[in-house]
This record gives sequence, C-alpha cells and structure tokens, in this order.
Amino acid sequence: MSRRIIIGVVSVIIVLLLVIGGSLLSTLKRYEKIISDVVIETPDLSRVSDGTYNGSFEAILISADVSVTVKNHSITGVDLVSHKNGRGARAEVITDKVVSAQSLEVDTITGATNSCLVILKAIENALNAGLSN
Repeated sequence: MSRRIIIGVVSVIIVLLLVIGGSLLSTLKRYEKIISDVVIETPDLSRVSDGTYNGSFEAILISADVSVTVKNHSITGVDLVSHKNGRGARAEVITDKVVSAQSLEVDTITGATNSCLVILKAIENALNAGLSN
C-alpha cells in the first residue's frame, strides 16, 4: 500500500472518531442538563380523582413509564410498566417508597439517583393526569 493511501485511511478514521466522540459528548451534556433540571413536586392528592393514571418521563439515557392507582385520594399502587435504566435497576424500589410515604418526596437510592428521579417524575406526571379542577 502506498503511503498516501495509509495517510488517507488514517485521516478518515480520525475524522470519524472525532465526529462520533463529539456526538456522544453532546448527548451526555443534554442528558446531564435534563437530569439537573428535574424538579419533583407531589401533586395535591386531595385533588386527584380515583382511577389509574399513566405517566412517563424520558431523559435520553433513562426513561420510565408508570401506572399509578389512586383510591380515596391515596396512592394505592405504582406499577413500573417499563424502565430503560442503564445501571439503575436498583431504583425500581422507589415505587414502594412512594406508596408508603404517600408522597414523591422520598429518598433516592444511592447509585441509582438519576433513575429514581426519572421514575418519580413519571409518577408525578401520572398523578397530574388525575387532577380535578
């Protein structure tokens, strides 16, 4: 192989690596921004009608879909329908904490904080769907 061909191939590989690396870095920055902007607020349960409500939240690398059941203005169950979590599977026990506390203001699971935030935001979105005026 001639020296020009080798230099050309190496140059193309370097450019591809830079483009892919830049894209990954951009995705990570957007993910970090979404997570840092998450604010969790427990809706007023006295205004949530009886029923089962679906909610979801996506933060690029992590997403959650939940089904929340409310009866007599109490959260009686939270089913985690889906959870794309990377390494945050331990966060899935957060649903039990929410039911026990009747609040979204619960401690997150160490090592799975971002997954917990995404699940909590999905639960908040579901409860907001059940708010009566």
